[in-house]
Amino acid sequence: MKKWFKPVGAVLIAGVLISGGSFISGGLELPQPVYADNEVQRNVINVTGSGEIQVKPDVAYISVGIETQADTAKEAQSQNAAKMAKVSTLLKDTWKLDAKDMKTGQFSVQPNYTYSEKEGQKVKGYTVYHTLSITYRDLDKVGQLLDELTKAGANRIDNIRFSTENPDQYQEQVIQKAMANADMKAAAIAKAAKRQVGLVLSVTQGSGNDYSPYMNMSFAVAEKTTMDRATSIEPGEITVKTTLSVMYEMK
Repeated sequence: MKKWFKPVGAVLIAGVLISGGSFISGGLELPQPVYADNEVQRNVINVTGSGEIQVKPDVAYISVGIETQADTAKEAQSQNAAKMAKVSTLLKDTWKLDAKDMKTGQFSVQPNYTYSEKEGQKVKGYTVYHTLSITYRDLDKVGQLLDELTKAGANRIDNIRFSTENPDQYQEQVIQKAMANADMKAAAIAKAAKRQVGLVLSVTQGSGNDYSPYMNMSFAVAEKTTMDRATSIEPGEITVKTTLSVMYEMK
């Protein structure tokens, strides 16, 4: 009986020591190489892909203004308010614009100064400037609208910006183009390095932009001979674009 228990006891003790050493002391385990991050950094391709499409605008943002000068601030403001009321009535009643499509852009009352060596700086009258931001969607009639506004009293048209009210509808198209552009760049880089492109590891989209052209038209009331001719406005096309920063595995 003794001869049978001794080897079993020895085996049991040895087993406990081995398993205990493995469990208690991590130092007995082989060190794991830490190379994952560095390895990834050595085996990736980072590129920026861009995509863009040309689309027809569907909305115009127009800034029109009335600038009035008078001897007193009160007089200038009163005259300006009467002209702006006429312009607002035209837009609401004749052109059927909703109130949400018209808002004040800027309003200011400023003194006008003159200077002479004898009298120095003196106030000579006041200027009131009031602008209205208009959202208009019938682009074929923008020129006609501008003519009517100037006839109603608007003596400044600061700019016209053509755009699209829902640029998100074009995002899928520009993203596909940007990704294709990134794929092409990554493939070219891998080929030059005698490697291959692997999986996409990450994608970050840049700010999607609607690059809408501006048409600056700052002017005073034109001469009658000029006003007899209708204003011609061509919306053209606008560019919707985006960028993608893409990281690829390089095999």
